[in-house]
Amino acid sequence: MTVISLKSAQLREGPTLPYAEAGYPSGTPVVLVHGLADSWWSFEPVLRRLPASLHGYAPTQRGHGDADRPAEGYTPDDFAADLVSFLDAVDIPRAILVGASSGGVPARIVAGSHPDRIAGLVLLGVPGTLADKPAAAALGKSLEGLSDPVPRAFVEDFLAGTATRPIARGFIETMVEENLKLPAYVWKETARGLLDADLGGTLAGILVPTLVIWGEQDEFLPREDQQTILDAVHGAAFVAYEGTGHVVHWEQPERVVADIAAFATRIEHPGTAYGTA
Repeated sequence: MTVISLKSAQLREGPTLPYAEAGYPSGTPVVLVHGLADSWWSFEPVLRRLPASLHGYAPTQRGHGDADRPAEGYTPDDFAADLVSFLDAVDIPRAILVGASSGGVPARIVAGSHPDRIAGLVLLGVPGTLADKPAAAALGKSLEGLSDPVPRAFVEDFLAGTATRPIARGFIETMVEENLKLPAYVWKETARGLLDADLGGTLAGILVPTLVIWGEQDEFLPREDQQTILDAVHGAAFVAYEGTGHVVHWEQPERVVADIAAFATRIEHPGTAYGTA
């Protein structure tokens, strides 16, 4: 298994973000972006399986985990700006961005706005839109009365149904504890930022190579939603994982790592075919 190192990055005129780093210095830089309420821990199963060809970085976003918690700045654009600052702080000239769930929204904003810094984009169970998703509306409603301390039952309910395949109980408990670190206002402001954003607009202008990975048993995102992304991003490759739910990187980390590695090879050798529509 690959060794994971824990570090921190002070963003220029911004918060300090803890991040996990794993892999080999000569490997292709891959920056992993978690979704709402998670932390770098969301990618622990991926980081410890990285091959020599990849060098992984997993920052914890502002307000989440053990990162600084500013009073404001929780829109997708704010998280995207932090990502660019993180690349600067850690001295990564160019990287592949991998966004999971809602973390794919700021990742694709950066891919569209800073193509000189982004070699490729991988989206793991990322929504094309949330406007038509009952689960998104239900989340917004459930957050209305949320206050500190955030109840464990709320977090457990939030994570319920995200996976189809069995996941180690210890890992799930870790993710529950990470989710519980968020104050109620971070839950509310981050969710509000997502629900109010024009997610279709965040797909505009993405010209970098893109890979869309989706679990066929995702209870939140139907196949039609993923088609929204594929229609907007020219040339995007698509891979569907059978018998897999929303959190593909928790359920099949080995396959996710293999697909990211193959995607990186495709970027370096553009003639290599990859993925099926």
